[in-house]
Amino acid sequence: MIAAMALPPPDPEFVLRGTAAPVHTLHFSCRGQEPEFPILFSGSANGLVQIWNLKTHRVDKTMDGHGGKSVYWVETIHGRDGLLSQGRDQKICLWDLAEGRNVVTDSISVDSVGFCRCSLLKVAQDRWLIAMPANDPDEVQVLELPSKTSVCTLKPEAGAKLGMPMCLKLWQPGFGACPFLMAGYEDGSVILWNLSMGKMLSRLACHQEPVMSLDFDSEKAKGVSGSSEKVLSVWSLDEQQNLKVHKTHELINSGISDVTIRQDRKILATAGWDYHIRIFGWKKVKPLAVLDYHTATVHCVAFSDHSRPSERLLAAGSNDQRISIWSLYNQT
Repeated sequence: MIAAMALPPPDPEFVLRGTAAPVHTLHFSCRGQEPEFPILFSGSANGLVQIWNLKTHRVDKTMDGHGGKSVYWVETIHGRDGLLSQGRDQKICLWDLAEGRNVVTDSISVDSVGFCRCSLLKVAQDRWLIAMPANDPDEVQVLELPSKTSVCTLKPEAGAKLGMPMCLKLWQPGFGACPFLMAGYEDGSVILWNLSMGKMLSRLACHQEPVMSLDFDSEKAKGVSGSSEKVLSVWSLDEQQNLKVHKTHELINSGISDVTIRQDRKILATAGWDYHIRIFGWKKVKPLAVLDYHTATVHCVAFSDHSRPSERLLAAGSNDQRISIWSLYNQT
């Protein structure tokens, strides 16, 4: 009797070309427009932000606001009418995209030389919090938008020796609840901060190397982080708000640039230095697929939050200047 063979991993649905530079960040916008069709924002090493039409597989708009310096974080605000982009020019640009415009209407200075991406959280109608690296190398600053007023500066205790913050994730247990921040640091620690108290609640040593990326599932109180090592670390938050290692998964090759949990909390994707995208079941962190297309480091992965599950997509951006688009639902 022949054993049933596992299905081979899928090929990309399609590939986007035309960034003319390594792709460092991706963000889908799926809601608030008819017909409901996702659009994709990308930020590249040449300082450009591009808006991709996923029907035509072409760039709709190319926006230049960072003086040729690499863009490594983009996120929509006000539905699709606004966009935030963060670049190596130490600036966060706020773009007005309403009615076909693409102009920078405001900017925030970020006095940090690292690669730490900002994190955005909607806390009320037309009110957001943004977490970013602060002037002092080991601090994180949280501002309220659009007013740009300071909410808090998160300072480690004297002698903590965390190094620089490397990745940030704002979250709250429920809308209107007190916001928190998960932050990954250069020393391999993940820290939970309470923003209303400006206080560290828990610290967990997850990695031997700097934490390159993390994501957190506030419903399951469980998060995941990756570093330059071979280990994917899964950790949880107990009712006393203590972080604990939940599970670790060893990869074949070292180096994780990005981790992201899909919005339905069923699967997790990682971007690898070994040119691969890895898909895991989020419940048990079980490996499901290795997606093999790119010919250089994969820097970023992003899921679309389309209302029809069968049409949700995964995008991956690479040093090979291409963006691969995958459909993971159509596989039986």
